[in-house]
Amino acid sequence: MACQLASPDFDAQDITAKVLSEVDRPALDRPNILFCIADDWGWPHAGAHGDATIKTPAFDRVAKEGALFEQCYVSSPSCTPSRNAIFTGQYHWRLQEGANLWSSLDSTIPVYPLLLEANGYHVGHWRKSWGPGRLKVGGYTDTHPAGKKYQQGFAQFLQARDKKAPNPFCFWLGASDPHRGYKPGSGQQSGMDIDKIAVPGFWPNVEQIRSDIADYYFEVQRFDRDVGAALQLLEESGELENTIVVVTGDHGMPFPRCKSNCYDMGVRVPLAIRWGKHVQAGKRIKEFVSLIDLAPTFLAAAKITIPDEMTGRSLWPLLRGDALSEQEAVAREHVIFGKERHVPCRPDHSGYPTRGIRTARWAYLRNLEPSRWPVGNPPLFGDTDPARSIGKGTTKGYLLTHKDDEAVQRSYELCFGMRPLEELYDMAKDPDQLHNLAGRPDHQEVMDNLWAQLRGELVATKDPRVIGGGEKFDRYPHYGGSAWRPAPNPGKPGTKK
Repeated sequence: MACQLASPDFDAQDITAKVLSEVDRPALDRPNILFCIADDWGWPHAGAHGDATIKTPAFDRVAKEGALFEQCYVSSPSCTPSRNAIFTGQYHWRLQEGANLWSSLDSTIPVYPLLLEANGYHVGHWRKSWGPGRLKVGGYTDTHPAGKKYQQGFAQFLQARDKKAPNPFCFWLGASDPHRGYKPGSGQQSGMDIDKIAVPGFWPNVEQIRSDIADYYFEVQRFDRDVGAALQLLEESGELENTIVVVTGDHGMPFPRCKSNCYDMGVRVPLAIRWGKHVQAGKRIKEFVSLIDLAPTFLAAAKITIPDEMTGRSLWPLLRGDALSEQEAVAREHVIFGKERHVPCRPDHSGYPTRGIRTARWAYLRNLEPSRWPVGNPPLFGDTDPARSIGKGTTKGYLLTHKDDEAVQRSYELCFGMRPLEELYDMAKDPDQLHNLAGRPDHQEVMDNLWAQLRGELVATKDPRVIGGGEKFDRYPHYGGSAWRPAPNPGKPGTKK
Protein backbone atom coordinates (compact mmCIF):
# COMPACT_ATOMS: atom_id res chain seq x y z
CA MET A 1 0.00 0.00 0.00
CA ALA A 2 1.32 3.44 -0.86
CA CYS A 3 1.95 5.55 2.23
CA GLN A 4 0.77 9.03 1.40
CA LEU A 5 -0.99 11.85 3.16
CA ALA A 6 -4.69 11.24 3.39
CA SER A 7 -6.86 13.71 1.57
CA PRO A 8 -9.11 16.01 3.65
CA ASP A 9 -12.25 14.33 2.32
CA PHE A 10 -11.03 10.81 3.15
CA ASP A 11 -14.12 8.76 4.00
CA ALA A 12 -14.31 7.10 7.40
CA GLN A 13 -14.32 3.30 7.32
CA ASP A 14 -14.52 0.53 9.85
CA ILE A 15 -11.77 0.52 12.47
CA THR A 16 -10.62 -2.93 11.43
CA ALA A 17 -9.64 -1.55 8.03
CA LYS A 18 -6.88 0.39 9.82
CA VAL A 19 -7.45 3.62 7.93
CA LEU A 20 -7.44 7.20 9.03
CA SER A 21 -10.99 7.58 10.25
CA GLU A 22 -9.75 7.70 13.82
CA VAL A 23 -8.48 11.25 14.25
CA ASP A 24 -10.66 14.29 14.80
CA ARG A 25 -9.19 16.12 11.81
CA PRO A 26 -10.76 19.58 12.17
CA ALA A 27 -9.52 19.90 15.75
CA LEU A 28 -5.79 19.54 15.17
CA ASP A 29 -2.76 19.87 12.97
CA ARG A 30 -0.42 16.92 12.70
CA PRO A 31 1.04 16.38 16.17
CA ASN A 32 4.62 15.97 17.26
CA ILE A 33 5.58 12.57 18.66
CA LEU A 34 7.99 12.00 21.55
CA PHE A 35 8.56 8.28 22.13
CA CYS A 36 10.49 7.47 25.32
CA ILE A 37 11.56 3.87 25.80
CA ALA A 38 13.65 2.31 28.54
CA ASP A 39 15.84 -0.75 28.01
CA ASP A 40 14.62 -3.73 30.12
CA TRP A 41 11.97 -1.83 32.13
CA GLY A 42 9.02 -4.01 32.98
CA TRP A 43 5.67 -3.83 34.72
CA PRO A 44 4.77 -2.95 37.47
CA HIS A 45 7.82 -0.87 38.36
CA ALA A 46 6.39 2.65 38.33
CA GLY A 47 4.60 4.75 40.89
CA ALA A 48 1.51 5.01 38.70
CA HIS A 49 1.33 1.23 38.52
CA GLY A 50 1.32 0.96 42.30
CA ASP A 51 4.98 0.35 43.17
CA ALA A 52 5.48 2.18 46.46
CA THR A 53 9.29 2.09 46.48
CA ILE A 54 10.37 3.29 43.05
CA LYS A 55 10.08 7.00 42.20
CA THR A 56 8.97 7.75 38.62
CA PRO A 57 7.53 11.29 38.71
CA ALA A 58 7.83 11.89 34.94
CA PHE A 59 6.05 8.66 34.00
CA ASP A 60 3.46 9.31 36.70
CA ARG A 61 2.89 12.81 35.32
CA VAL A 62 2.29 11.49 31.79
CA ALA A 63 -0.16 8.95 33.23
CA LYS A 64 -1.92 11.60 35.34
CA GLU A 65 -2.21 14.11 32.48
CA GLY A 66 -3.02 11.43 29.92
CA ALA A 67 -3.82 7.71 29.88
CA LEU A 68 -2.33 4.81 31.81
CA PHE A 69 -2.54 1.38 30.17
CA GLU A 70 -2.97 -1.37 32.72
CA GLN A 71 -2.54 -4.32 30.35
CA CYS A 72 0.27 -3.54 27.88
CA TYR A 73 2.44 -6.30 26.40
CA VAL A 74 5.38 -6.58 24.02
CA SER A 75 5.62 -8.85 21.01
CA SER A 76 8.77 -10.51 22.37
CA PRO A 77 10.66 -10.28 25.70
CA SER A 78 13.98 -9.63 23.94
CA CYS A 79 15.43 -6.29 22.80
CA THR A 80 15.91 -6.61 19.03
CA PRO A 81 12.66 -8.44 18.16
CA SER A 82 10.65 -6.24 20.52
CA ARG A 83 12.03 -3.08 18.95
CA ASN A 84 11.66 -4.47 15.42
CA ALA A 85 8.00 -5.09 16.23
CA ILE A 86 7.56 -1.53 17.51
CA PHE A 87 9.16 0.00 14.43
CA THR A 88 7.17 -2.12 11.97
CA GLY A 89 3.87 -2.49 13.81
CA GLN A 90 4.13 -6.24 13.22
CA TYR A 91 4.60 -9.33 15.35
CA HIS A 92 8.26 -10.27 15.38
CA TRP A 93 7.64 -13.72 13.89
CA ARG A 94 6.71 -11.97 10.63
CA LEU A 95 10.12 -10.28 10.37
CA GLN A 96 12.36 -13.17 9.31
CA GLU A 97 15.74 -12.97 11.05
CA GLY A 98 14.46 -9.85 12.81
CA ALA A 99 12.63 -12.21 15.18
CA ASN A 100 15.89 -12.90 17.03
CA LEU A 101 18.21 -10.90 19.26
CA TRP A 102 21.39 -9.51 17.65
CA SER A 103 19.88 -9.87 14.20
CA SER A 104 18.92 -7.41 11.48
CA LEU A 105 15.84 -5.87 9.85
CA ASP A 106 14.89 -6.05 6.18
CA SER A 107 14.92 -2.47 4.88
CA THR A 108 11.98 -3.22 2.56
CA ILE A 109 9.63 -3.61 5.56
CA PRO A 110 7.91 -0.27 6.33
CA VAL A 111 8.88 1.39 9.63
CA TYR A 112 6.85 4.23 11.08
CA PRO A 113 9.67 6.83 11.59
CA LEU A 114 10.73 6.70 7.94
CA LEU A 115 7.10 6.82 6.80
CA LEU A 116 6.69 9.97 8.88
CA GLU A 117 9.93 11.42 7.52
CA ALA A 118 8.79 10.77 3.95
CA ASN A 119 5.67 12.80 4.74
CA GLY A 120 7.39 15.88 6.11
CA TYR A 121 8.26 14.98 9.70
CA HIS A 122 11.56 15.97 11.31
CA VAL A 123 12.77 12.57 12.57
CA GLY A 124 15.62 11.46 14.81
CA HIS A 125 16.76 9.45 17.79
CA TRP A 126 19.07 9.46 20.79
CA ARG A 127 20.98 6.55 22.32
CA LYS A 128 19.51 3.05 22.01
CA SER A 129 16.73 2.78 19.47
CA TRP A 130 16.98 -0.16 17.07
CA GLY A 131 18.94 -3.28 17.97
CA PRO A 132 21.30 -4.65 18.97
CA GLY A 133 22.34 -6.13 15.65
CA ARG A 134 23.70 -5.23 12.21
CA LEU A 135 21.46 -3.03 10.11
CA LYS A 136 23.59 -3.16 6.96
CA VAL A 137 22.85 -6.86 6.59
CA GLY A 138 19.20 -5.98 6.07
CA GLY A 139 19.93 -3.27 3.50
CA TYR A 140 20.18 -0.19 5.75
CA THR A 141 23.40 1.05 4.19
CA ASP A 142 22.91 4.81 4.55
CA THR A 143 19.74 5.15 6.62
CA HIS A 144 18.50 4.12 10.06
CA PRO A 145 14.99 2.95 11.03
CA ALA A 146 14.74 5.78 13.58
CA GLY A 147 16.23 8.50 11.37
CA LYS A 148 19.32 10.57 12.16
CA LYS A 149 21.07 10.06 15.47
CA TYR A 150 21.53 13.13 17.69
CA GLN A 151 24.47 12.48 19.99
CA GLN A 152 23.58 15.33 22.35
CA GLY A 153 19.95 14.39 22.72
CA PHE A 154 16.53 15.95 22.45
CA ALA A 155 17.63 19.59 22.78
CA GLN A 156 20.03 19.21 19.86
CA PHE A 157 17.27 17.56 17.81
CA LEU A 158 14.85 20.44 18.47
CA GLN A 159 17.50 23.01 17.58
CA ALA A 160 18.06 21.28 14.25
CA ARG A 161 14.51 21.99 13.05
CA ASP A 162 13.84 24.64 10.45
CA LYS A 163 12.96 27.66 12.61
CA LYS A 164 11.16 29.53 9.83
CA ALA A 165 8.88 26.68 8.82
CA PRO A 166 9.13 24.00 11.50
CA ASN A 167 7.75 20.62 10.55
CA PRO A 168 6.14 18.34 13.11
CA PHE A 169 8.70 16.04 14.68
CA CYS A 170 9.04 12.43 15.73
CA PHE A 171 11.81 11.70 18.22
CA TRP A 172 12.88 8.38 19.73
CA LEU A 173 14.29 9.04 23.21
CA GLY A 174 16.15 5.85 24.05
CA ALA A 175 18.35 4.73 26.90
CA SER A 176 20.51 1.85 28.06
CA ASP A 177 18.84 2.07 31.50
CA PRO A 178 17.94 -0.17 33.27
CA HIS A 179 19.86 -2.81 31.29
CA ARG A 180 22.65 -4.53 33.21
CA GLY A 181 25.33 -4.14 34.45
CA TYR A 182 24.60 -2.29 37.68
CA LYS A 183 26.83 -0.74 40.27
CA PRO A 184 26.23 -3.08 43.23
CA GLY A 185 24.51 -1.31 46.08
CA SER A 186 23.68 1.80 44.05
CA GLY A 187 19.98 1.59 44.87
CA GLN A 188 20.44 1.25 48.59
CA GLN A 189 23.13 3.94 48.62
CA SER A 190 20.70 6.33 46.93
CA GLY A 191 18.42 6.09 49.96
CA MET A 192 16.01 3.29 49.04
CA ASP A 193 14.73 1.13 51.85
CA ILE A 194 15.39 -2.27 50.32
CA ASP A 195 13.32 -3.99 53.02
CA LYS A 196 10.21 -2.40 51.48
CA ILE A 197 10.86 -3.79 48.02
CA ALA A 198 8.25 -6.32 46.87
CA VAL A 199 9.98 -9.53 45.74
CA PRO A 200 8.12 -11.76 43.25
CA GLY A 201 7.09 -15.13 44.62
CA PHE A 202 9.44 -17.05 42.34
CA TRP A 203 12.56 -15.73 44.16
CA PRO A 204 13.61 -15.98 47.80
CA ASN A 205 13.03 -12.77 49.74
CA VAL A 206 16.66 -12.21 50.77
CA GLU A 207 18.83 -9.12 51.09
CA GLN A 208 21.00 -9.85 48.02
CA ILE A 209 17.96 -10.07 45.76
CA ARG A 210 16.26 -7.01 47.26
CA SER A 211 19.48 -5.03 46.78
CA ASP A 212 19.74 -6.23 43.17
CA ILE A 213 16.17 -5.05 42.52
CA ALA A 214 17.03 -1.70 44.13
CA ASP A 215 19.97 -1.30 41.73
CA TYR A 216 17.55 -1.91 38.85
CA TYR A 217 15.14 0.66 40.35
CA PHE A 218 18.01 3.18 40.55
CA GLU A 219 18.51 2.98 36.78
CA VAL A 220 14.76 3.13 36.05
CA GLN A 221 14.70 6.38 38.03
CA ARG A 222 17.62 7.71 35.98
CA PHE A 223 15.66 7.05 32.78
CA ASP A 224 12.63 8.74 34.31
CA ARG A 225 14.70 11.89 34.92
CA ASP A 226 15.56 11.94 31.22
CA VAL A 227 11.86 11.84 30.40
CA GLY A 228 11.25 14.68 32.85
CA ALA A 229 13.94 16.80 31.18
CA ALA A 230 12.33 16.20 27.78
CA LEU A 231 8.92 17.25 29.10
CA GLN A 232 10.49 20.45 30.43
CA LEU A 233 11.98 21.22 27.01
CA LEU A 234 8.56 20.76 25.43
CA GLU A 235 6.98 23.11 27.95
CA GLU A 236 9.66 25.75 27.43
CA SER A 237 9.19 25.58 23.65
CA GLY A 238 5.41 25.78 23.95
CA GLU A 239 4.93 22.45 22.15
CA LEU A 240 3.87 20.11 24.93
CA GLU A 241 0.14 20.28 24.25
CA ASN A 242 0.51 19.29 20.59
CA THR A 243 2.96 16.49 21.26
CA ILE A 244 1.97 12.85 21.71
CA VAL A 245 4.19 11.71 24.58
CA VAL A 246 4.62 7.96 25.02
CA VAL A 247 6.63 6.36 27.84
CA THR A 248 7.25 2.61 28.01
CA GLY A 249 9.86 -0.17 28.11
CA ASP A 250 10.90 -2.81 25.57
CA HIS A 251 10.25 -5.83 27.87
CA GLY A 252 10.58 -7.04 31.44
CA MET A 253 13.39 -6.56 33.94
CA PRO A 254 16.76 -8.31 33.29
CA PHE A 255 16.32 -10.99 35.92
CA PRO A 256 15.64 -14.75 35.87
CA ARG A 257 12.09 -15.73 34.79
CA CYS A 258 11.57 -12.17 33.51
CA LYS A 259 13.50 -10.92 30.47
CA SER A 260 13.61 -13.53 27.67
CA ASN A 261 10.63 -15.33 29.23
CA CYS A 262 6.97 -15.18 28.21
CA TYR A 263 5.63 -14.88 31.73
CA ASP A 264 4.00 -11.56 32.66
CA MET A 265 7.24 -10.32 34.26
CA GLY A 266 8.89 -10.70 30.86
CA VAL A 267 6.24 -9.53 28.40
CA ARG A 268 4.21 -6.95 30.35
CA VAL A 269 5.43 -3.34 30.42
CA PRO A 270 4.41 0.10 31.70
CA LEU A 271 2.72 2.39 29.17
CA ALA A 272 1.41 5.93 29.50
CA ILE A 273 0.33 8.27 26.69
CA ARG A 274 -0.33 12.01 26.90
CA TRP A 275 -1.61 14.36 24.18
CA GLY A 276 -3.05 17.54 25.64
CA LYS A 277 -6.80 17.88 25.36
CA HIS A 278 -7.05 14.95 22.91
CA VAL A 279 -6.51 12.35 25.67
CA GLN A 280 -8.60 12.63 28.83
CA ALA A 281 -6.43 13.28 31.88
CA GLY A 282 -6.31 10.43 34.36
CA LYS A 283 -7.80 7.89 31.98
CA ARG A 284 -7.08 4.26 32.90
CA ILE A 285 -7.34 1.77 30.05
CA LYS A 286 -7.94 -1.83 31.07
CA GLU A 287 -8.19 -3.39 27.60
CA PHE A 288 -5.26 -5.47 26.35
CA VAL A 289 -2.83 -3.67 24.04
CA SER A 290 0.51 -4.46 22.46
CA LEU A 291 3.42 -2.19 21.62
CA ILE A 292 2.91 -3.18 17.98
CA ASP A 293 -0.18 -0.95 18.22
CA LEU A 294 1.97 2.19 18.50
CA ALA A 295 3.08 2.40 14.86
CA PRO A 296 -0.48 2.51 13.44
CA THR A 297 -1.44 4.90 16.24
CA PHE A 298 1.30 7.36 15.26
CA LEU A 299 0.57 7.08 11.54
CA ALA A 300 -3.15 7.65 12.07
CA ALA A 301 -2.47 10.79 14.11
CA ALA A 302 -0.16 12.05 11.35
CA LYS A 303 -2.82 11.35 8.69
CA ILE A 304 -0.65 8.80 6.90
CA THR A 305 -2.17 5.66 5.43
CA ILE A 306 -1.31 2.59 7.48
CA PRO A 307 0.46 -0.14 5.47
CA ASP A 308 -1.41 -3.39 5.10
CA GLU A 309 1.57 -5.27 6.55
CA MET A 310 1.02 -3.81 10.00
CA THR A 311 -0.74 -6.25 12.31
CA GLY A 312 -1.07 -3.73 15.14
CA ARG A 313 -4.32 -1.85 15.75
CA SER A 314 -4.54 1.86 16.42
CA LEU A 315 -5.08 2.86 20.04
CA TRP A 316 -7.17 5.95 19.23
CA PRO A 317 -10.57 4.36 19.89
CA LEU A 318 -9.34 3.46 23.40
CA LEU A 319 -7.66 6.81 23.98
CA ARG A 320 -10.77 8.73 22.92
CA GLY A 321 -13.11 6.46 24.84
CA ASP A 322 -15.13 5.49 21.77
CA ALA A 323 -17.70 2.75 21.92
CA LEU A 324 -15.77 -0.15 20.39
CA SER A 325 -17.19 -2.22 17.60
CA GLU A 326 -18.00 -5.79 18.58
CA GLN A 327 -14.99 -7.03 16.62
CA GLU A 328 -12.62 -4.53 18.22
CA ALA A 329 -13.99 -5.21 21.71
CA VAL A 330 -13.40 -8.95 21.31
CA ALA A 331 -9.90 -8.32 19.95
CA ARG A 332 -9.03 -6.26 23.03
CA GLU A 333 -9.99 -9.05 25.44
CA HIS A 334 -6.61 -10.73 24.99
CA VAL A 335 -3.11 -10.24 23.65
CA ILE A 336 -0.59 -12.63 22.06
CA PHE A 337 3.20 -12.71 22.15
CA GLY A 338 6.14 -15.07 21.73
CA LYS A 339 9.85 -15.64 21.75
CA GLU A 340 12.56 -16.98 19.48
CA ARG A 341 16.31 -17.08 20.15
CA HIS A 342 17.61 -14.59 22.69
CA VAL A 343 21.31 -15.48 22.96
CA PRO A 344 22.96 -18.67 21.70
CA CYS A 345 23.03 -20.86 24.78
CA ARG A 346 23.40 -24.39 23.39
CA PRO A 347 25.86 -25.94 20.93
CA ASP A 348 23.38 -26.24 18.04
CA HIS A 349 22.66 -22.47 18.15
CA SER A 350 18.93 -23.07 18.69
CA GLY A 351 16.62 -20.88 20.74
CA TYR A 352 13.61 -21.63 22.92
CA PRO A 353 10.54 -20.85 20.81
CA THR A 354 7.43 -20.04 22.81
CA ARG A 355 4.06 -18.53 21.96
CA GLY A 356 1.51 -17.25 24.45
CA ILE A 357 -1.89 -15.69 24.94
CA ARG A 358 -3.07 -13.63 27.91
CA THR A 359 -6.68 -12.95 28.88
CA ALA A 360 -8.09 -11.31 32.00
CA ARG A 361 -8.17 -14.67 33.81
CA TRP A 362 -5.67 -16.91 32.04
CA ALA A 363 -2.11 -17.03 30.76
CA TYR A 364 -1.42 -19.89 28.35
CA LEU A 365 2.06 -20.67 27.02
CA ARG A 366 3.04 -23.14 24.32
CA ASN A 367 6.71 -24.16 24.54
CA LEU A 368 7.30 -25.44 21.02
CA GLU A 369 10.56 -27.26 21.79
CA PRO A 370 10.14 -28.54 25.37
CA SER A 371 13.08 -30.94 25.07
CA ARG A 372 15.43 -27.93 25.20
CA TRP A 373 16.59 -26.16 28.35
CA PRO A 374 14.59 -22.90 28.36
CA VAL A 375 17.40 -20.53 29.35
CA GLY A 376 20.44 -22.44 28.15
CA ASN A 377 22.19 -25.71 28.70
CA PRO A 378 23.48 -26.05 32.26
CA PRO A 379 25.81 -24.89 33.61
CA LEU A 380 25.91 -22.11 30.98
CA PHE A 381 22.46 -20.57 31.43
CA GLY A 382 23.24 -17.91 28.86
CA ASP A 383 19.71 -16.83 28.02
CA THR A 384 19.19 -14.53 30.98
CA ASP A 385 21.18 -11.55 32.23
CA PRO A 386 24.00 -11.46 33.13
CA ALA A 387 24.57 -13.88 30.24
CA ARG A 388 27.22 -16.62 30.38
CA SER A 389 28.22 -15.90 33.98
CA ILE A 390 26.91 -16.40 37.49
CA GLY A 391 26.85 -12.67 38.20
CA LYS A 392 28.38 -11.65 41.52
CA GLY A 393 25.79 -10.14 43.86
CA THR A 394 22.92 -10.62 41.40
CA THR A 395 19.63 -12.47 41.68
CA LYS A 396 20.85 -14.99 39.13
CA GLY A 397 24.06 -15.41 41.11
CA TYR A 398 22.15 -16.08 44.31
CA LEU A 399 19.94 -18.71 42.69
CA LEU A 400 22.86 -20.55 41.07
CA THR A 401 25.07 -20.39 44.15
CA HIS A 402 22.33 -21.61 46.51
CA LYS A 403 20.53 -23.96 44.14
CA ASP A 404 21.06 -26.94 46.45
CA ASP A 405 19.59 -25.16 49.47
CA GLU A 406 16.15 -26.51 50.30
CA ALA A 407 14.68 -22.98 50.48
CA VAL A 408 16.00 -22.11 47.00
CA GLN A 409 15.43 -25.31 45.01
CA ARG A 410 11.89 -24.37 43.97
CA SER A 411 13.03 -20.92 42.73
CA TYR A 412 15.94 -22.47 40.86
CA GLU A 413 13.64 -24.90 39.05
CA LEU A 414 11.14 -22.18 38.16
CA CYS A 415 13.88 -19.98 36.69
CA PHE A 416 16.17 -22.52 35.00
CA GLY A 417 14.51 -25.94 34.90
CA MET A 418 12.93 -27.78 31.99
CA ARG A 419 9.38 -26.81 31.05
CA PRO A 420 6.50 -28.81 29.54
CA LEU A 421 4.82 -28.30 26.18
CA GLU A 422 1.95 -26.37 27.78
CA GLU A 423 1.64 -24.01 30.72
CA LEU A 424 -1.58 -22.59 32.10
CA TYR A 425 -1.89 -20.08 34.94
CA ASP A 426 -4.92 -18.68 36.71
CA MET A 427 -3.84 -15.05 36.93
CA ALA A 428 -6.61 -14.15 39.39
CA LYS A 429 -5.31 -16.67 41.94
CA ASP A 430 -1.69 -16.97 40.90
CA PRO A 431 -0.35 -13.65 39.52
CA ASP A 432 3.28 -14.73 39.96
CA GLN A 433 2.60 -17.79 37.74
CA LEU A 434 3.95 -20.32 40.21
CA HIS A 435 1.45 -23.18 39.71
CA ASN A 436 1.11 -24.67 36.25
CA LEU A 437 -2.42 -26.05 35.80
CA ALA A 438 -1.70 -27.72 32.46
CA GLY A 439 -2.47 -31.42 32.49
CA ARG A 440 -5.26 -31.18 35.03
CA PRO A 441 -8.48 -32.66 33.60
CA ASP A 442 -10.62 -29.92 35.08
CA HIS A 443 -8.70 -27.31 33.04
CA GLN A 444 -8.38 -29.20 29.76
CA GLU A 445 -11.27 -27.39 28.06
CA VAL A 446 -9.81 -24.00 29.01
CA MET A 447 -6.44 -25.02 27.59
CA ASP A 448 -7.92 -26.40 24.39
CA ASN A 449 -9.89 -23.21 23.79
CA LEU A 450 -6.90 -20.95 24.47
CA TRP A 451 -4.61 -22.95 22.19
CA ALA A 452 -7.23 -22.95 19.43
CA GLN A 453 -7.56 -19.17 19.73
CA LEU A 454 -3.81 -18.62 19.84
CA ARG A 455 -3.12 -21.00 16.98
CA GLY A 456 -5.78 -19.34 14.85
CA GLU A 457 -4.15 -15.95 15.26
CA LEU A 458 -0.68 -17.35 14.60
CA VAL A 459 -1.94 -18.90 11.38
CA ALA A 460 -3.65 -15.63 10.40
CA THR A 461 -0.42 -13.69 10.99
CA LYS A 462 1.63 -16.34 9.12
CA ASP A 463 3.82 -17.48 11.97
CA PRO A 464 6.38 -19.93 10.50
CA ARG A 465 6.35 -21.92 13.75
CA VAL A 466 2.75 -22.86 12.98
CA ILE A 467 2.39 -22.77 9.20
CA GLY A 468 5.81 -24.32 8.55
CA GLY A 469 9.42 -23.21 8.19
CA GLY A 470 9.99 -22.18 11.80
CA GLU A 471 13.29 -24.03 12.01
CA LYS A 472 14.88 -21.14 10.10
CA PHE A 473 14.76 -19.01 13.27
CA ASP A 474 17.38 -21.34 14.80
CA ARG A 475 19.69 -20.97 11.79
CA TYR A 476 19.79 -17.20 11.42
CA PRO A 477 23.14 -15.62 12.44
CA HIS A 478 23.61 -14.11 15.88
CA TYR A 479 25.85 -11.13 15.18
CA GLY A 480 26.80 -10.66 18.81
CA GLY A 481 28.74 -13.90 19.08
CA SER A 482 28.28 -16.41 21.90
CA ALA A 483 30.01 -18.78 24.26
CA TRP A 484 29.62 -21.47 21.61
CA ARG A 485 30.81 -19.62 18.50
CA PRO A 486 32.15 -16.21 17.43
CA ALA A 487 30.03 -13.60 15.69
CA PRO A 488 29.66 -14.42 11.97
CA ASN A 489 30.98 -12.33 9.13
CA PRO A 490 27.77 -10.95 7.61
CA GLY A 491 29.26 -10.61 4.14
CA LYS A 492 28.33 -7.78 1.82
CA PRO A 493 25.69 -5.23 2.93
CA GLY A 494 22.25 -6.32 1.86
CA THR A 495 23.09 -10.01 1.87
CA LYS A 496 19.99 -12.04 2.64
CA LYS A 497 20.18 -15.21 4.70
